[in-house]
Amino acid sequence: MTALVRRLYDWVLSWADSPYATVALFFLALAESSFFPIPPDVLLLALCLSLPALAPRYALICTLGSVLGGMLGYLIGFSFWGSTSQLFFTWVPGFTPELFARIQHLFQQYDFWFVFTAGFTPIPYKIITVGAGVFNLQFIIFVVASCISRGLRFFLIAWLVSRYGSSARSFIDENFNRLTIAFTVLLVGGFVVVRYVF
Repeated sequence: MTALVRRLYDWVLSWADSPYATVALFFLALAESSFFPIPPDVLLLALCLSLPALAPRYALICTLGSVLGGMLGYLIGFSFWGSTSQLFFTWVPGFTPELFARIQHLFQQYDFWFVFTAGFTPIPYKIITVGAGVFNLQFIIFVVASCISRGLRFFLIAWLVSRYGSSARSFIDENFNRLTIAFTVLLVGGFVVVRYVF
C-alpha cells in the first residue's frame, strides 16, 4: 500500500509541469467537498512543493474548487437527499443514519462554527456540506464559513511551503512513510471524532 501511495505521490508531482495541473487541483477540491473520498491537500502540497512561487495561486484555486464543491454538496443534501442518501451511507466510511441525526443537532446548535471546524480540520467535510443542505442551514452562513475555513486551511499549507520551500520537500521525501501513516490517522481520526465525540 505504501509503495502505491509513493507512486501516486510521484505522479501527482509530475502534474506541476503540466498545463492541466491547476485544472486537476480545482476538480479534485470540488469533488472532495461533495462526494469524492480523497482530500485535495495531497495534490495542493505536491504542486506547492514543486513550484513554491505559485503556492498562493494553487491555494486560491483549491479554495474556490472546495467552496464550489461544498455548494454542490449543499445542493445534493437540499434537493436530492431522498434519492442519494443510501449511496452516502454505503460508500462514505463512518457515515450512518445515527451519525447524521447527531450532526443535525450540531447544526441547530452551532451552525457557523460547526461548518468552520469541519472545513479547517480533518473532520470529513463532505458530511458537513451535504448535511447543511439536508438540515436547511442558511446558505449564506454555510458559504461564509466554508470560504473562511477552507481558505485558512489551504493558504496555511501554501504559506508553509513558501516559507520553508526545499527544506519542507526534503522533510517530506525523507519521512514519506511516516507522513503517509500520520495523514491516514488524521483522516480516519476525523471520522472517529464525528462518530463518537459528537
